[in-house]
Amino acid sequence: MSSAKPKTGQLWSKNKEDLKTQLKELKTELGQLRTQKIAGGAASKLTKIHDLRKSIAKVLTIINAHQRSQLRLFYKGKKYLPLDLRPKQTRAIRRRLSKHEKGLQTERQKKKGTHFPMREFAVKAEA
Repeated sequence: MSSAKPKTGQLWSKNKEDLKTQLKELKTELGQLRTQKIAGGAASKLTKIHDLRKSIAKVLTIINAHQRSQLRLFYKGKKYLPLDLRPKQTRAIRRRLSKHEKGLQTERQKKKGTHFPMREFAVKAEA
């Protein structure tokens, strides 16, 4: 049983398998404490349950962060990213036209531009 709270700095250096085994240990210990609580354990068990739940959350957070970093490496350079790896921004920014789309012209605009170009005058207009 691991009675001490895991330090986040130490968890980052562990590999996936170590993190999974630690998570399993923490969950079994939590299950035991919950049964002791039902059986009528001491009040100190409640604080220990709280600490264990937070420790489990730390381990899971680090596992998920490692997984996301691996996914970012996998999708780097690909055309599409999964939605949860894309930048959040605001809804309006996400709906906005891209730079490429802004620069596109319709056939009609192209014809108008070629047939009726901007006039060039020899004399500069004064304001």
